[in-house]
Amino acid sequence: MKIPVNEVIVVEGRYDKIKLDSILDADIITLDGFGVFKSEEKKALIKSSAKKRGIIVLTDSDGAGLVIRNHVMSITGGEGVTNLYIPQIEGKEKRKASPSKEGLLGVEGVDACLLRSIFEKYRASSVRACAITKAHLYADGFIGKEDSKEKRKRLAKKLSLPENISTNALISALNIVLTLEEYIKICEELK
Repeated sequence: MKIPVNEVIVVEGRYDKIKLDSILDADIITLDGFGVFKSEEKKALIKSSAKKRGIIVLTDSDGAGLVIRNHVMSITGGEGVTNLYIPQIEGKEKRKASPSKEGLLGVEGVDACLLRSIFEKYRASSVRACAITKAHLYADGFIGKEDSKEKRKRLAKKLSLPENISTNALISALNIVLTLEEYIKICEELK
């Protein structure tokens, strides 16, 4: 059964859309990779979708995906945007002759069960209030300390999030994938 999603999903390319169409009942916009930087029509569609229904951005967890994700954030001003992340998994997509520049799987290459899990966690998080804040990250040493960057990397890796995730994006992601109780437990495990 497909997972119903009310927000519009924004992905890099058509193969990502094909993959998500197999597991989601959702409207999906493709950015045509870096083509979104030139297409005024695509920018207008993204901005309008974010304002009217909200969008979920799901790009690859490589450098290019981060650049594209940040561009979408600048188009919308962050309004109506939810960021979901795939883990950084080494490999190459079946249709490609060689791996990407960074050697990581993109959205199209990630297992459908994993993608389904990401969206199920997102749906579950939307019914509970956000509980994890910057104050929690500071108190637990993930920001503001000498070794904070390394601790954030370990936390991101444990949760299958990109290691280069920003602090604000990390907070959003934590509130999607964890309850406050689960966050506290993971902090204990990472000590």
